[in-house]
Amino acid sequence: MSVSHRQRGRMRAVAVLTMLLLACSQKVSLDNFNRLRVGQSYEEVREIVGDPASCDEMVGLRNCSWGNHERGIRVSFLAGKVVMLAAHNLQ
Repeated sequence: MSVSHRQRGRMRAVAVLTMLLLACSQKVSLDNFNRLRVGQSYEEVREIVGDPASCDEMVGLRNCSWGNHERGIRVSFLAGKVVMLAAHNLQ
């Protein structure tokens, strides 16, 4: 059974997305969470754990999440600095 050009393209895309997701999930770790500190800037946090999966902002407080509902990191920023850190199910 031969694989069409379109199917090969899809398989490559899935492989690339899988590698990207694995690379991101490796940054969401207990070791990296332990490197985070109150007072760090948003950029310093991004250097450690990468781009957040989501952020929302309300009344000047920016809440960002890394990971997913099963395991992740949540950081709150006020004036661009970490004010609160939380983690769940990290190893």
